[in-house]
Amino acid sequence: MINAVIISEKDNVIVAIEPIKKGDIVEFKDLNGNIKSIKAIDDIKIYHKLALTDIKKGEPVIKYGEHIGFALNDIKIGEHVHDHNIEGRREDLEAIE
Repeated sequence: MINAVIISEKDNVIVAIEPIKKGDIVEFKDLNGNIKSIKAIDDIKIYHKLALTDIKKGEPVIKYGEHIGFALNDIKIGEHVHDHNIEGRREDLEAIE
């Protein structure tokens, strides 16, 4: 059963569309319509994020194709991603161009 969504091929997180319990299988459709799954390693509240891939400390967290923050520590696939393990940091957008 689909219980999470991904919006952009750039995303390294998915969004829960219902509450997910630690140990649950999280299923979502990739952008080609294929059903993918990962195992939740934390409880995830509805509309919260979980890591789709391992994210190393300092790497950007990407949701909806946009950087929303940077990992404060290593984040494992299936882990809850929220303000306890990411920090907002304004990027130097001129340097990215």
